[in-house]
Amino acid sequence: MVKVLITGSNGQVGSCLVKQLQSCPEIEFLAVDRNELDIASKQDVIKTVNEFQPNIIINAAAHTAVDKAEDEVELSYAINRDGPKYLAQAAEQVGAAMLHISTDYVFAGDNDGLYSESDPVNPQGVYGESKLAGEDAVINACSRHIILRTAWVFGENGNNFVKTMLRLAQQRDSLGIVADQFGGPTYAGDIAVALITIAKTITDSKNTFNTENYGIYHFSGMPHVSWCAFAQVIFDKAVEQNVLVKSPDVKGIKTEDYPTPAKRPANSKLNTQKITTVFNIPVSDWQAALNSLSDYQS
Repeated sequence: MVKVLITGSNGQVGSCLVKQLQSCPEIEFLAVDRNELDIASKQDVIKTVNEFQPNIIINAAAHTAVDKAEDEVELSYAINRDGPKYLAQAAEQVGAAMLHISTDYVFAGDNDGLYSESDPVNPQGVYGESKLAGEDAVINACSRHIILRTAWVFGENGNNFVKTMLRLAQQRDSLGIVADQFGGPTYAGDIAVALITIAKTITDSKNTFNTENYGIYHFSGMPHVSWCAFAQVIFDKAVEQNVLVKSPDVKGIKTEDYPTPAKRPANSKLNTQKITTVFNIPVSDWQAALNSLSDYQS
């Protein structure tokens, strides 16, 4: 029996992990959110890990409020750096592998092409800086680690772009959406599938997992689009599914026309070839994930 500890279990990815693992009888899992485990407390992390003795720790907990992070610096580092470090240290002590979710925000976003795992990092704000510090902490603390960088995450739970667009579409006849930032929308359920696939591969007794394959991987959706184009697909599908009566008029605007406290990457397009090659995991089909938009209405 493989034992998996999941942190951030009420978040977008964490809730999908819990739902999907319920149909995996070969996996025993313990799912905890901030109320059950404060990952920024080293003592609490060690206690939980020692009691459960997991084979895999999946850290889906994060401080993801990008703009608030600019003011909540201490909190961002506590959750995005210190928490992963304590989990990774505890994983190493009990011989577990650590699967950790990271972000496209570790890059500056000024590349012309796709970002590969080996490209230079250069975060432009507190969120990206704290997440990069978390990556480094995991790498240094746990020899068996997988860091999964993803982008533009959305799902049925939590706050995300899809939910925001559906809400605004019911309130306004026209919307200005940023059209000069590009990335791959990624369905939280697909991230959960990817993580479970990796966990099963690592712990499969029939196949010895090559230790050279531990490290950093990119996983996101295709095709790459702008926020404006993403919004238009959401509205078109919502009208088709009778979730919206009509689509608002969508106008593409520049980043400078929509100022935010934190700088967003202009290019969040990730190269996902490595994860497909090593784990046979396909890219996230974000358009298919929008086929039941009534599930996103809260």
